Amino acid sequence: MTTVSQHDFGDKFDKPALTISIIENMKEEYGLFVWPCSVILAEYVWQQRLQFSGVSVLELGAGTCLPGLVAAKLGLDVTLTDDSNKLEVLENMRRVCDLNQLNCKVLGLTWGAWDESIFTLKPKLILGADVLYDASAFDDLFATVTFLLQNSPGSVFITTYHNRSGHHLIEFLMLKWGL
Repeated sequence: MTTVSQHDFGDKFDKPALTISIIENMKEEYGLFVWPCSVILAEYVWQQRLQFSGVSVLELGAGTCLPGLVAAKLGLDVTLTDDSNKLEVLENMRRVCDLNQLNCKVLGLTWGAWDESIFTLKPKLILGADVLYDASAFDDLFATVTFLLQNSPGSVFITTYHNRSGHHLIEFLMLKWGL
């Protein structure tokens, strides 16, 4: 079942400053519906918008890409990424950009895979909403984040995640990768 959800951001309750429309598909594909952590990270980007003015943004595991779309609506240069093998998710990301009349780059980027595209990325803000859901992918995720941070000095990684009882593993891996 495909639906379009709307997400409003603003400082006044009666009139949002911006609205993002997301095409969602309630299939079992992770990247085709908005997760609660995505809404939280998008709201954080909105609330901290003055701090992010003029920076380039990369959203990892973007899926429906709500945080990245908020950044794009704020006028930032945004690259949205998801697993290179998830063609349906990547195509949905393009459709959502078109729906919102935003010109974001959409890129297949598989964590831990060192293909040509990753070497040219130099974001100042790396976003990841609920990217810590599959413990078997944590090392690849942190390797990718570490590379991106080192490739773009002064950059930051901001993530929101749902603690799924792997908190201690996440702390260990963050220390392991120097994050």
